[in-house]
Amino acid sequence: MSHLSRRDFVAGSAFTALSYAKIPGANERLRIGVIGCGGQATGHMNALVKMRESDNCDVINVCDVFDKRAEQSAQSTGGKVVKDYRRVLENPDVDYVLIATPEHWHFQMTMDAAAAGKHIYCEKPMTHTVEQSKKVVAKIKQSGLKMQVGVQGMSDDSYETANRYVKDGALGKVVLAQIDYSRNYKDDFWAYPIDADARPGENLDWKAWLGPAPKRPWDPDRCFRWRRYWDYSGGIATDLFIHRATRIIKALDLKFPSYATGAGGKFEFTQSAAEIPDTFNILLDYPEGLTVQLISSMANGAPVEHLIRGHKATLQFIRTGFTITPERQAGDPKAQIVHKKTGAEALDLHHRNLMNAIRKDEPLKCDAMLGYYGVAACEMGVQSYRKRKYMKWDAAKERIVTA
Repeated sequence: MSHLSRRDFVAGSAFTALSYAKIPGANERLRIGVIGCGGQATGHMNALVKMRESDNCDVINVCDVFDKRAEQSAQSTGGKVVKDYRRVLENPDVDYVLIATPEHWHFQMTMDAAAAGKHIYCEKPMTHTVEQSKKVVAKIKQSGLKMQVGVQGMSDDSYETANRYVKDGALGKVVLAQIDYSRNYKDDFWAYPIDADARPGENLDWKAWLGPAPKRPWDPDRCFRWRRYWDYSGGIATDLFIHRATRIIKALDLKFPSYATGAGGKFEFTQSAAEIPDTFNILLDYPEGLTVQLISSMANGAPVEHLIRGHKATLQFIRTGFTITPERQAGDPKAQIVHKKTGAEALDLHHRNLMNAIRKDEPLKCDAMLGYYGVAACEMGVQSYRKRKYMKWDAAKERIVTA
């Protein structure tokens, strides 16, 4: 990266902060800058290229600390390679940025994008910590910009529809929700391929990759398998549970847990270099009077039913939507309500929602506040596991403390 100071950058990029965030007309092309060109970003770019004509959008800049990835992305999108993400933010032609970097960069890039007046699509989790999320929420609110968090499942209408049934009392008093995200890896988990072409100092900027994380000598495992290390990720919690927790938060209109406990360990892959557990579970007690269970193992992929348990009925999320089945004492179990979903967990739908929010103020499916609630749930569980303590939410100061 160049030697532009943080202060100089913010001063220069605030250029009448919203001057480039004017709401484009419905027919105006939206131009996108991509920051981070790894595996998930490639999925985004493939979707955006397909949407080019139907949604009148275009990827015009691509940026990655690994030259090979940036150049491949330029070929697939037609976007111009930009070495330093701050140059993307300075480009007056960019309407919104896709931030698809490792988690530890989400906060700084989001804050810088907002300072530059850019709308934002940031992959999940919105930030690495609760403290960072608070600052993002305040910045987005103050700026008037649109920010979509990449929990793509929110573009499936099942969860907002479930919330209407819950509010209408179809389930009675909700006492428990359970949801999982498990896989079965053979020899090691999240051991993604390490690109032998990566040569730090030559075609990969390791210092820039580390960014706000603790400084370390080059480590290809950390670079290409960053989900396995606490400096860059919350592991299962922030890569997988964030998708599941946000579904339940949306369905039950939850905000911050009162208490959390995290349990698990490296039970199967004991020789793995990973710092994070391969089996991890979180229990969250919410002030509404219910517990949310988040269940996962990377060593056994057997699914768990995704249920919201109420005193009168049980809501079960299924591939096609959800069912609501009365409890025997509350009615006829055969009198089942069936919801067939519209939408899907899909990148194109989630981007289209952001585009519609920018163009015509359509409500976002996963805005910064919903992103914040998900970060709080996941970080409370991670802190509990790492400290082996029961964690509590300090509502007055909006922070996680030991119970």
